[in-house]
Amino acid sequence: MQHFKYDVLSTYSTKTNLLLDNSQRLVSSRYPVRVSNYYANLIKSNKDPIWKQCMPDSQELDDFDQLADPLNESFLSPVNGLIHRYPNRVVLLVSNQCPVYCRFCMRKRLVGTTESQMTEEDFRKAISYIAANPTIRDVILSGGDPLMLSDEALDRILSGIRSIEHVSIIRIGSRVPVTLPERITPELCNLLKQFHPLYINTHFNHPAEITSASGAACSMLADAGIQLGNQSVLLKNVNDDVDIMRQLMSNLLDIRVKPYYLHQMDLVRGTSHFRTSVETGLEIIKALRGHVSGLAVPHYVIDLPGGKGKVAILPDVMERDGDMLLLKTYTGETVKYQDITAVQ
Repeated sequence: MQHFKYDVLSTYSTKTNLLLDNSQRLVSSRYPVRVSNYYANLIKSNKDPIWKQCMPDSQELDDFDQLADPLNESFLSPVNGLIHRYPNRVVLLVSNQCPVYCRFCMRKRLVGTTESQMTEEDFRKAISYIAANPTIRDVILSGGDPLMLSDEALDRILSGIRSIEHVSIIRIGSRVPVTLPERITPELCNLLKQFHPLYINTHFNHPAEITSASGAACSMLADAGIQLGNQSVLLKNVNDDVDIMRQLMSNLLDIRVKPYYLHQMDLVRGTSHFRTSVETGLEIIKALRGHVSGLAVPHYVIDLPGGKGKVAILPDVMERDGDMLLLKTYTGETVKYQDITAVQ
């Protein structure tokens, strides 16, 4: 697959003075480091939320208890580069590259490695697999980042998927609007809108990532008729804060992006220092309700180990007194709600 070419810093940038120390270089020898110049220029200090997401930390090498593939994706791959977890949808790992190699990546074991790149032969086998399984209606392009592929490669992939009659929906998971907004061009948007219904879920984690450039990139995609969702990851000392999350979710709506998921950290080796308690996530969701638009409240989910799938976690515990439900409002008030009797 041919990749989009762009300028990145891989170990340092004199422009931003992002020099790796010896411990960071040791981390980079195991887990690749890449930061786009655009994203690096958002960094204000070595304590800010942008730095923490993209710069290597020695704590990555201290994590021995978690698994490299806790979601069991390799077991769920009947064809190289294809993950079939749910009956009606599959994930295609069409790229192993990203503009920024996030330190909390769920596919830390694969991203940036040469051996994990999908080949043309792999793609042909994946298309044959999808075509032979008529229950598959939804194909999700992931990676790495699919928008790191060239327009020509994307055209071939999307055309191949659209040639399968029973596939209805195509989704793309991409952090490019956040980390490399200049990749979103009129030419790319004109290409993508040929393959509707097509959806893009992007990945903003902090309000500092919402800039005029990333906002313009999202507007271009939205103008092309692409519905945009956002999947944030709850990250310790990055966004595990009510005020930060209220600002993030509200500001996403301003740039025409619908908050979709707030992910509890996956149990991926090398990422344990980013984990928060589930209670932290529940408190954030509770604090969003009633204080931001309902459109700005994402689903809080845990992707269960072993490939068991996502489970939504709700902050309210429902209590029942006969046919009466006792429900808590966002202010903490308990309100009675009359239920109906289930038909026996």
